[in-house]
Amino acid sequence: MGTLAGHLLPGMFFLLFSLYYSVLTSLALLRGQRFLKPPLPPREKRGHRWWQLVPVEGVVKVVVTLLGIIPEFFYPPGVNRLTMVDWEDPQRPFLFKDNWQHVTMYGFFLLSGVVDIVSQSCRARQNMKLERAAEALAFCVLALLMASHIENKGTLEIRVHLLFIVPTFLVGLVLTIEVWVPDQPPLWVLKTWMGLVLSNWMLQLCVLMYAPPSGQPWKGENPIDLAFLTVFFCWHLGIGAAVLAAVYGLCSLWHHHWSSWREAPGTKYQPCPTGYSSEELEKLREGVVLQDGGV
Repeated sequence: MGTLAGHLLPGMFFLLFSLYYSVLTSLALLRGQRFLKPPLPPREKRGHRWWQLVPVEGVVKVVVTLLGIIPEFFYPPGVNRLTMVDWEDPQRPFLFKDNWQHVTMYGFFLLSGVVDIVSQSCRARQNMKLERAAEALAFCVLALLMASHIENKGTLEIRVHLLFIVPTFLVGLVLTIEVWVPDQPPLWVLKTWMGLVLSNWMLQLCVLMYAPPSGQPWKGENPIDLAFLTVFFCWHLGIGAAVLAAVYGLCSLWHHHWSSWREAPGTKYQPCPTGYSSEELEKLREGVVLQDGGV
């Protein structure tokens, strides 16, 4: 049961973030934005209350990853897996390999959350490249850990993890590209699509491997099961695209039928210009402050 919960938590985490980014991507495309998330104004223009400075995304990453790390070390109650090496054994074996791999995975997403908080709360100006780099590093580490996680595993688990690596690697690759080539709508769509595939695959495999509908686990030596597993993953590529299309459709309805009343007379949405420090962007920020009374 602990193994199932340990896989459900990151699966739900990735699913919620993927759905969140699906909404962001859909609205950005509908509005013709040049930024998926417009850069924050300078720190002194964001107010002085703590809730105006602390980024919600960064805090969520930190909290969720800590909720994942603590059970890896101390669940069930009374267990302590903090020991990494058995120094009393002459061979010095590496203890709790799977748990330390999971903790490492959580740790790099924790680092990404801390970078978000430091970039958006502690610095005078937000460093979006640093945030993307930290997030890209977390996904690249996740793909690397999954590649090593399949050692001494059965054929079925090897196939499952190899298919898991595909969307993980693509998300990490897109985030890495965005460090140097940011704000490309096709990359937004690909990143969100692969995120949905990754989260759906993780959640579905929790059910199939730990609570199979038939009550019988899949047989790794059965070539029919292995063939169906690949087909099943391909279905998830279509499911991810369908979910993204559905979110886009709902956002389109909201954007066209429910957002017009919020626009004041004489005002209209203007896409953000390229270049985070351009004079045009500063003027746009000042205009938003004058119209809304704050950012």
